[in-house]
Amino acid sequence: MAQLRAARTGPGVAGDTLAPDLVEALAGAALEEATRLGCTSAELRVERIRSQHLALRDAKVETSADHGELGMGLRVLLDGAVGFAATVELDPSVAAGLARQAVEAAAVTRPALDRRVELADEPAHGERSWRSSFRRDPVEVPLAEKVELLGSWSRRLLESPAVDHVQATLLAVSEEKHLVSSAGTRTHQRRVRLQPVVEAVAIAGDGSFETMRSCAPPAGRGFEYLQGEGWDFDAELEAMPGWLEEKLASPTVEPGAYDLVIDPTNLWLTIHESIGHALELDRALGYEAAYAGTSFATPDGIGSLVYGSPVMNVTGDRTAEHGLATIGFDDEGVEAQSFDLVRDGVLAGYQLDRRIAAEAGIARSNGCAFADSPLHIPIQRMANVSLRPAPGAGPSLDELIGAVERGIYVVGDKSWSIDMQRYNFQFTGQRFFVIDHGRLAHQLRDVAYQGQTTAFWRSMEAVGGESTYLLGGAFNCGKGQPGQVAPVSHGSPAALFRQVAVLNARAESGR
Repeated sequence: MAQLRAARTGPGVAGDTLAPDLVEALAGAALEEATRLGCTSAELRVERIRSQHLALRDAKVETSADHGELGMGLRVLLDGAVGFAATVELDPSVAAGLARQAVEAAAVTRPALDRRVELADEPAHGERSWRSSFRRDPVEVPLAEKVELLGSWSRRLLESPAVDHVQATLLAVSEEKHLVSSAGTRTHQRRVRLQPVVEAVAIAGDGSFETMRSCAPPAGRGFEYLQGEGWDFDAELEAMPGWLEEKLASPTVEPGAYDLVIDPTNLWLTIHESIGHALELDRALGYEAAYAGTSFATPDGIGSLVYGSPVMNVTGDRTAEHGLATIGFDDEGVEAQSFDLVRDGVLAGYQLDRRIAAEAGIARSNGCAFADSPLHIPIQRMANVSLRPAPGAGPSLDELIGAVERGIYVVGDKSWSIDMQRYNFQFTGQRFFVIDHGRLAHQLRDVAYQGQTTAFWRSMEAVGGESTYLLGGAFNCGKGQPGQVAPVSHGSPAALFRQVAVLNARAESGR
């Protein structure tokens, strides 16, 4: 932290921004030395990342943490091998030394390679700037204001006799990133994101308990999100005690096959695990086998693998407004794009970075390289992978529910599991409502739905229209060795699935 503080107060680093002349000096020194040493490609990233975590229990502050990271990382390609080096010292003389370290790293890794590393071509974009859509950077909002907001939410829930405890948390991140490449691309980007979570607990007289968590998704938005722009927090907080009280008194589910209407607050996670990860091409080619697994959806299935029903259309998208994985340019200088992954139920493509695109014989990356720190090398990461709604007006949520005689409506995410090939899975949720002859009835407890990826998505009979669409997501998608985390969103409409296996999660656990 001493070095970080020195860098923050040093020349060219002031307040909330990195001075352009400092970035240019660092890039000039690093790239000039990399070129002199024979590198055919080099990219320098200079980044400032500030992350905050605030947690209240029963309206009292339990945790408050504010973490800053500042540094630069240089990736080079030399004689078919990649080298990477990074530092927290923002000094041009250090940047030149960074190039020498990266070249040494490439020399060390070269003997271990079974093939030369190539990078798919990407045109030079010149100097470009990009900023995500927000008004108030959440990390710059005074701590007292954030504590008061979470405290007011907590007190509001605790006023209900149905609620015994409340946990309220807020994660907020602000990123400033500059990339300069030897190809002539200079990008300057700024984005923010935040994740609010409120969870209420009810304890029964016999000692059993139930929880009810808010369904507000994490978002690439500013603090205005917490004040009602993009989510109706007042309405959700008003309804949570009643939902929780009903859940605690509700009957347990009878296992069997049910028609399911799955809300986007739940379905985003199934998309993430069974589509998003399965269609990362580095995983499908076996590069994650030692750690995160492989994929059943191998490249020979493009154009032929029936992933789901004909109403299934899935895109990878780095451009969606407020998406957690939304950027202007990725960490290899590739411009953000939107692309098809599943088209009319058939496998159509993968998420790529430049190395994997070149290895697969694909002309251009679709912009999926990301590093979670200036001190980490970029790796292939997930785009905003989303199930598209029905064209036109499409069915409403009520119309989807109205098409079910006997079934369950699933809302909110909770626990999950999936195998290492992204094929066999199980998901639970926050709320489950009986659907009886096209109408919602009482809640159920202990519901978990289970399936195999292709069978599950082939059972999808209908997707809702735009009115049912929501961008969900996660802050903490893990991948890589050493491990990195990436934020990613997943848009989804509500959707109707026929005859899905439902388990009683409590009975399965042996309780």
